[in-house]
Amino acid sequence: MSFSFRDIEIETPTRTGSPAASSGAAPRSDIYYWKSDRPGAFQRAASERPQRPGLPKLLLGELQRTFPGTEITLEPAHGQGNHITFFAITPEWRGFVRVEDGPERDDFMDVESSIIETVRGIGIPAPKVYAVDSSRKRVPFAWQVLQLISDPDLNQVEKSGKLDILKVAKEIGRYVASWQSIRTCGFGPFNPEIFRSSRQLAGHHSDYPSYFLLRLRRHLAFLLDHGFLDSEKAEEIIATITHHRHHLELTEGCLVHKDLALWNILGTPQHISAFIDWEDAISGDPLDDLSLVGCFHPGEVVTQALQGYQELRTLPDNHRARFWLHLLRNMLVKAVVRLGSGFFERSDELFLINAGATGKDLSSFTRERIHAALSGLTGNKEVADL
Repeated sequence: MSFSFRDIEIETPTRTGSPAASSGAAPRSDIYYWKSDRPGAFQRAASERPQRPGLPKLLLGELQRTFPGTEITLEPAHGQGNHITFFAITPEWRGFVRVEDGPERDDFMDVESSIIETVRGIGIPAPKVYAVDSSRKRVPFAWQVLQLISDPDLNQVEKSGKLDILKVAKEIGRYVASWQSIRTCGFGPFNPEIFRSSRQLAGHHSDYPSYFLLRLRRHLAFLLDHGFLDSEKAEEIIATITHHRHHLELTEGCLVHKDLALWNILGTPQHISAFIDWEDAISGDPLDDLSLVGCFHPGEVVTQALQGYQELRTLPDNHRARFWLHLLRNMLVKAVVRLGSGFFERSDELFLINAGATGKDLSSFTRERIHAALSGLTGNKEVADL
């Protein structure tokens, strides 16, 4: 098949393997989404991989240097994500420790920590950052110590059948509107070098279409190669995005969490106590985070999030088209991550598979949501129709 975006210049598709980015001094400069595009994409979860020999001892030494005179005990936390995780227990406080030891030598933890402290400063519930070091000057990995919050993630609450999802969705919408007040410049993943020199959250890209379209062909080629999409559907996706490309012409970006899901929100059945995992944050479109709600939930839930959002901010006139565009782009990336990571072969012990469901159910849902985004975009449907 032939990929063409007419006047849009994008990279040649990769036909085999993962759509991984090349490693370099700025590992996030040429990726759309870290979990799908980094060189180490589709590895086993950090808790399932062999650790660097002596890592816990090296980490404990770093923590003891950082908190002199404090008695610290480390316990494995066995997280399902890309970081090696520990609980840090002291007589005064309990912390959650994340270690980044991937092959990319990602240098984003200090930027993420600043984002967390910034959102906390405007009233967004998030854990305190006790310490962070992404320099790798004394140890060969980056690490971060966060406040340990006792509440479970809302995905666990939902699986138990106790979550008041409509009430929580409205609260999510309010908080999304609130963190969009934080100033950013440029578009896409933030540039750590600019942050360290000026403390400014600046995306790597000068215009939004360049970021939105980045690696799109590679993602589609990956899904084609693995039989998840056929060529007719890929052509339809390209044609639809091309037709609606003008909606991507933004004059400025806003802070986008970019991994907004219930497992990254801690709380109770009716209340949010913290938004966590800001490692994928970007400067992007106001509808991006709202579309992420639609990646997992039906239209009535998204509608509640939109209502909460509008209590603080006004939606743009073309918000429906931008919602469907971002739902489509995010679902394509999620399809790549889920397929490449083997999630479609897993059971409900995996955090993102609903209780009683299977990986096959997740695969069917992922396809359905891609089709729904296409249909919503071509038909200019109401978000409630999702």
